[in-house]
Amino acid sequence: MMEPLLEGLEKTSYREGDTRVKVFGHGYLKSDILNEALNQARVEETGLRIPKLLEVRKADGKWAIVTEFVEGETLQSMMEQHPDKMHNYMEQFVLLQKEIQSKRSPLLTKLKDKMNRKISQSGLDATTRYDLHTRLNAMHDHIKVCHGDFHPSNVIVDKDGRLHVIDWSHATQGNGSADAARTFLLFKLEGKDDWAELYLKMFCDMNDVARQYVSQWMPIVAASQLVKHKPEEKDFLMRWIDVFDYE
Repeated sequence: MMEPLLEGLEKTSYREGDTRVKVFGHGYLKSDILNEALNQARVEETGLRIPKLLEVRKADGKWAIVTEFVEGETLQSMMEQHPDKMHNYMEQFVLLQKEIQSKRSPLLTKLKDKMNRKISQSGLDATTRYDLHTRLNAMHDHIKVCHGDFHPSNVIVDKDGRLHVIDWSHATQGNGSADAARTFLLFKLEGKDDWAELYLKMFCDMNDVARQYVSQWMPIVAASQLVKHKPEEKDFLMRWIDVFDYE
């Protein structure tokens, strides 16, 4: 008997005993689903605390990825329920991201390659795309493991207080500041401006990175987010692209 955990239009997660079954809708390409499983396996090999990949299978004619089930509460839920502990929770969140970015996984997709592809598919005009490609290609090349959707909703805190990171479908290797820019914009998209500012300050302080450098990634990340074609996000993302500093 499968117990629904998270239901969406295109994918649904269930608990089945000690496993989590993530079922994808028919709109997902088989190659994307298999790539997500491959990402999970590659990140697992770094030694990070993530649910182990168990199998990829068909469920009622749909593809599914099966991983270990981690019993616990999301870090986002804890942040929302205990705002008085926000500073401590955010510190744990940023330290976890720092740990992730200390790892290496040479076979993961390169972040720059993925972002260049997304900018090309963003629907922006040719002049803006050219400038974004130019800026992206001028940024420093790194080989850090980047989650790609690092958000407190993707962090499970177990009963012993250990943090586990889930959903590695967007994992790449590249510049950690790009991942920080995405997390900052995700908070902003949700209207959590205070969270965004606290997060960015902690990330920059803990990693000795200038805020201005992370900010240089904002238009690039915003453009890559446009490929999701969410009408409710478009105006917000275009504002970040429009603050582009043409030098």
